[in-house]
This record gives sequence, structure tokens and C-alpha cells, in this order.
Amino acid sequence: MSPIQWFVSLSLISQILLLYIILVNIVTFFSFGIDKLAATLGHRRTPEKTLWILTAIGGSVGALAGMEFFKHKRRKISFYSIITVCFLLHVFIVLLLLQ
Repeated sequence: MSPIQWFVSLSLISQILLLYIILVNIVTFFSFGIDKLAATLGHRRTPEKTLWILTAIGGSVGALAGMEFFKHKRRKISFYSIITVCFLLHVFIVLLLLQ
């Protein structure tokens, strides 16, 4: 079964949730990149609150990937730890939904 066939075979709510998760993680990933670029250039930064909200609403994978890829906010242990906890919580929620 191809990925497209698999996606079409999902229920509508599953398709919507999957697309939402993909989209919010892409937005979160690039938000970390934009914030890193702004920090490097000395421009106005993305508020941390925005990064937290994006992470909390499902963008934990994008946040962790963005932090590693752009080498951004990795030294802030509290920031990294809380994002990791959000990731584990999101994994737990997905596992519950799959049962």
C-alpha cells in the first residue's frame, strides 16, 4: 500500500489530525530558524511565548528538530527540558489515541 493509499484509507478525523500535526511541526521548526536568524542579525526576535505555544499545541518534534538543526536555544537547559517533556507528553497522547 502506498503512502497516499494509506492516508486515504484513514478516517477523516485522522487525516485532519495528521495534517494538523505535520503543519504545526513545520511552522514550529521554521519559527526556531527565524528566531535564530533574527538573533544572529540583531533583529527583533520571536517571543519565547510564541515558541512555547507552538510547542505546546503539537509542535514538539519541530521544536526539538529546530533547536538541533539551527543550534538554537540548546544551552538553555530549562527550555530544552520542558520541550522534551512536551514531546514525551505528545507521544503519550498519540499512543492513547491509537488504542
